[in-house]
Amino acid sequence: MTSNIITRPRAGVPLGVALAVVGALLAGCAAQKPQTLYQWDAYQPQVYAYLKGEASPEQQIGSLEQALQQIRAKGNRPPPGFHAHLGALYASVGKGQQAQQELLAEKAAFPESSAYMDFLLKNLSK
Repeated sequence: MTSNIITRPRAGVPLGVALAVVGALLAGCAAQKPQTLYQWDAYQPQVYAYLKGEASPEQQIGSLEQALQQIRAKGNRPPPGFHAHLGALYASVGKGQQAQQELLAEKAAFPESSAYMDFLLKNLSK
């Protein structure tokens, strides 16, 4: 007696249908825009402008404050270093109170920066 399992081909999903399903699943995954943790768009050009000396600290403060409002309006978070950079700009124009607030905001948002923010806050008060 021969076994039917060996001699009879198995019925299954045709290869074309399987490929179409896999392709549709992959296309669905690719269509979704990945969600980022932070909104970087205005921050990086401002840091670059700061390093090149292309804009005054007051202009940069205005740009970063505007960017912060836009970031919050969209429900996003500013990237690491945003508040610290803004605090440094405030300190450079003699606005110690605002500088302190921004450094504390950086520390609260990114606890791993606490030691450095504490160092900057200590030096800010001198």
